[in-house]
Amino acid sequence: MVVADGNPIVWLSALAGDRVGLMPGSDLVRPLVTAAAAAGRKVSMLGATAEALAAASTRFAAEIPGYLPGVLIAPPMGFDPEGPAAREALAQIRDQGPGLCLIALGAPKQEKFAALGRSLAPETGFASVGAGVEFISGHQSRAPAFVRAMAMEWAWRALSAPRRLMPRYAACAAILPGEALRAWRQRR
Repeated sequence: MVVADGNPIVWLSALAGDRVGLMPGSDLVRPLVTAAAAAGRKVSMLGATAEALAAASTRFAAEIPGYLPGVLIAPPMGFDPEGPAAREALAQIRDQGPGLCLIALGAPKQEKFAALGRSLAPETGFASVGAGVEFISGHQSRAPAFVRAMAMEWAWRALSAPRRLMPRYAACAAILPGEALRAWRQRR
């Protein structure tokens, strides 16, 4: 399942004549963990920091009845989502049996890891949640509701980590005009 994780996707879809609703991956974290708990499945997490993963797991245990912690893996900087360390992590996740794995690596690393996971750990559900784990753990602050309502969460996040996020958002903004033209042509 792929969701519209950002307002530019929503806007481009509307321009192409296909309206979709915004669904940030971070908004899916609690419902997915609650569903896994109800099904008696373990929840693993990969990404973020060891501290953030532990804090998120502790919070889930306190707030979600039936939560079963799985493997918590905080990969080192430069983690290759398709390399040997990724394969080792997937073996650990697979060996727990069917479950859920929240991936908090950021795009496109988390999507690459999930794609590899589909073949190496096929009984696991993978969810790319970006900063969702860090929001739950309290290691990052989510933009206030009024900022999100104005479609400015990207600016809030960029200001919170400018060295890391400004180049990423600038690269995305650079391709928007071409993508808008492509969406408009698709409509016709």
